Amino acid sequence: MKVYLDNSATTPVDPKVLEAMMPYFTEVFGNPSSIHSHGREARSVVERSRKKIAELLNTSPAEIFFTSGGTEADNTAIVSTVRSQSVRVAITSALEHHAVLHTLQALERAGEVKVQYVRLLEDGALDMVHLEELLKANPRSLVSLMHANNELGNLNDIHRIGLLCRAHDAVFHSDTVQAMGKYVHDLSQLPVDFVVGAAHKIYGPKGVGFLYINHETKINPLIYGGAQERNMRGGTENLAGIVGLSTALELAYAGMESNRRHIEALKVLLIDQLKEKVSGVTFNGLSSDLSQSLYSVVNVGIPESEENDMLLFNLDIKGVSVSGGSACSSGSSIGSHVLEAIGSDPNRGAIRFSFSKFTTKQEVVYAVEALADIINGR
Repeated sequence: MKVYLDNSATTPVDPKVLEAMMPYFTEVFGNPSSIHSHGREARSVVERSRKKIAELLNTSPAEIFFTSGGTEADNTAIVSTVRSQSVRVAITSALEHHAVLHTLQALERAGEVKVQYVRLLEDGALDMVHLEELLKANPRSLVSLMHANNELGNLNDIHRIGLLCRAHDAVFHSDTVQAMGKYVHDLSQLPVDFVVGAAHKIYGPKGVGFLYINHETKINPLIYGGAQERNMRGGTENLAGIVGLSTALELAYAGMESNRRHIEALKVLLIDQLKEKVSGVTFNGLSSDLSQSLYSVVNVGIPESEENDMLLFNLDIKGVSVSGGSACSSGSSIGSHVLEAIGSDPNRGAIRFSFSKFTTKQEVVYAVEALADIINGR
């Protein structure tokens, strides 16, 4: 049996998304920047897709900019804010995706910004009192805090964070890649300057995403070379990819409640099965708390063993695809910076199980049995 439980890394393309994309490889293929009929037809497709995404997020099409994915969108928001608005302090957390952390750290090494880190409470929750202290001490800073953590599934209250940022004149960027399409983002009500989406996290194609830029937030482009995206992002638009992105987000919103019920039931099943069949397991971060974590992610702690390095390989042999690792060892850059940040024991292994709307109960049961066979057979 082949089981794919690494959907936080990427999801399979929904057949409906693929069907929607196909004509834009062969029938409507013009360059949207061209003024002839082929180009005008392609341009209308891009703008319809932009309008669809804007309607789903309850914002203006003028605030949606297409990118090559979440990483580019994060880089654009962060780098362009620091350079366009002369921001000198950035506030983030040690749990952020490397698309955020590595970007901020590179800017800090270049002397362009000073990075401050919000303290973490038990299980990786943000210390909101410390965040407010940092904001008071650093007016007009850039705050970059994600909505849902990609490894632990921990959820942050981005509306509360946004209100704090507004109160202290801070620019607020949230990496919403993992949460986009799983939760409603009403951008007319959410106090945020930037949010991010990536098609391949919501059953769309790889290599395309978007950046929302609040109309009151003015930045310069990150990528130059053309007047595309209203002079905000040079480069010929990925026509078929943009259609796939907008279709995927539309399907995600249409099926949001049913998808959540299905996937959350799988998460509960996995947790119950692990407790029953695998001795010594724990749950990292807030991933076992249904009210405080992404409903599609469980991060499992595995008892210390010399064989933990082979755990993912052995699961793969049994046909189970997951991701994992351990906390970074002292003096080593290898491992999970997220697990290290929450104080996880580096001698324990960790497995992230992440589900999709296509995942079945049978696949979850099989994955737990495979893990139990490996650990109990040591």
